[in-house]
Amino acid sequence: MIRAVLPHLRARGGGSILAVTSSSVKEPIDILLLSNVMRSGVVSLLKSLSRELAPEQIRVNNLVPGRILTDRVKSLDTLGAKNAGLSVAEQRAMQEQKIPWGRYGTIEEFGRAGAFLLSDAASYITGETLIVDGGSMKTVW
Repeated sequence: MIRAVLPHLRARGGGSILAVTSSSVKEPIDILLLSNVMRSGVVSLLKSLSRELAPEQIRVNNLVPGRILTDRVKSLDTLGAKNAGLSVAEQRAMQEQKIPWGRYGTIEEFGRAGAFLLSDAASYITGETLIVDGGSMKTVW
């Protein structure tokens, strides 16, 4: 997709590319070895592209979701509840206790973070990974 959009961004004199990856690029998830490696490789690619494309006024950034209340997260909570012998509400409450903000993020909150990175308000930001997770991650970088 990046290859497909580059000619258009170059023709208009710049723009912004935003990828969405996973929290595993900052804190690997034990049971997702292949995903951890592949997604970290994507972040490396994005960083390299950000430096390569900066002279053309094309910014490249990455957005990392925490527990955002999507259908996928709901299905993970349902599966986790079933495996743990809990209700879905109990499973969700356990997950929310791990989030300093105390709740799941909304799709709108995640979308606003992406809109910011794509906007002129972020005109001097490139090659970065923004984590939208209510403070869940313990990583410093």
